[in-house]
Amino acid sequence: MSETALPAARTPIGQTVGLVLPGGGARAAYQVGVLKAISELMPGVPNPFPVIVGTSAGAVAAAVLATEAFQWHKAVASLERVWANFHVPQVFKADALSMLRAGAHWALSLVSGGLLLPPPIALFDNSPLRELLERNMDWSHLKHSVDTGALKALALCATSYSSASSVAFFQGAPELPEWKRQQRIGRRAELNLDHLMASIGVPFLFPPVAIGNEYYGDGAQRQLWPLSPAIHLGADRLLIIGVRAEGAAGVTPRPRTVQEAPTAGQLFGYMLDTLFMDQIYANIEHVARLNQIVETAPQALPGMHKVATLLIVPSVDLRLITTRHIMNLPRTLRTLMRVMGARGTAGAQLASYLLFEQQFTCELIALGYADGMARREDLLGFLGGQPLNETIMLPALGPGGREAALQISFP
Repeated sequence: MSETALPAARTPIGQTVGLVLPGGGARAAYQVGVLKAISELMPGVPNPFPVIVGTSAGAVAAAVLATEAFQWHKAVASLERVWANFHVPQVFKADALSMLRAGAHWALSLVSGGLLLPPPIALFDNSPLRELLERNMDWSHLKHSVDTGALKALALCATSYSSASSVAFFQGAPELPEWKRQQRIGRRAELNLDHLMASIGVPFLFPPVAIGNEYYGDGAQRQLWPLSPAIHLGADRLLIIGVRAEGAAGVTPRPRTVQEAPTAGQLFGYMLDTLFMDQIYANIEHVARLNQIVETAPQALPGMHKVATLLIVPSVDLRLITTRHIMNLPRTLRTLMRVMGARGTAGAQLASYLLFEQQFTCELIALGYADGMARREDLLGFLGGQPLNETIMLPALGPGGREAALQISFP
């Protein structure tokens, strides 16, 4: 029987690679380190990711890589240069006057029941980040990347506050169709800075963005199937770079007679952690179960094709790194976190998403680079088109974790 006549479950996996970058605030510096390792492992090779999907902070790196896909190695170097020199004021206003104004706005709105001032739309003003991106990104290069074949598609994921749908705004090859599923939509658009700022609009922290007649916010909010956009855009192999170490979702409490209730700051840290990573792990786990069906009973799922996934996550709990750098936060932010009760390891969980300071981001870049180099064989085989004909379930191998590192899935 010829290869083309084989059942779908037995045919080799295709070689179109998709890069999936979930959100994570300042933790996204880890993704930059992994990308740096890939760039060094594949010198002289053009963009290895024809399909790129980004959500929240991951959307920033995704947009930069996609717009400059025709000069991919240069794009990675630019990303590293920016992230290695980050400071909080480049992302949002955290000076004493801005924080005082924000606090007064919240207080007046609360005391007057919204009569004197309407409720503020966000805690922080992230206009500095918008200005930074506007200076450093040329969106016309995105069309050039697609037209030259260096890129098949870029998708930036946001959440519609009108329809409560997860919307993947994409720009790419003309043959790519839009899609619509239950509360998730793929919508073709000429991408611009508004789409990117909408994707990073973390609720309560940063303001929503109007696109057309709707307001959009952080793409992770309703993204129950974060791998879906890349698959719809034609990816056969998905590299997912996460920002949470395997097994680092919770905190082991210290023995005590009476368990203390979590503070508002600790709860907000848990919320962000859940928002950005739990859906990725849940989607991969669900895919693993479906993989078994498509391998053992392909007739039960006709028309489905196989997609391999490779997950890379930090080998170190990023909260532990955060505790070494938390004093680098502006004094106003540290004060705010104390007021919220964001203390200890659980408090570091919240701080890790806001710590846009070069000492922290440089250490995360170095960690991502080391983890990428440690997985060089996996990465080179996966990105280089190594035949992948079977579902491979890899068990967790310690703190770095390779659980579900290589699987077969489908849209």
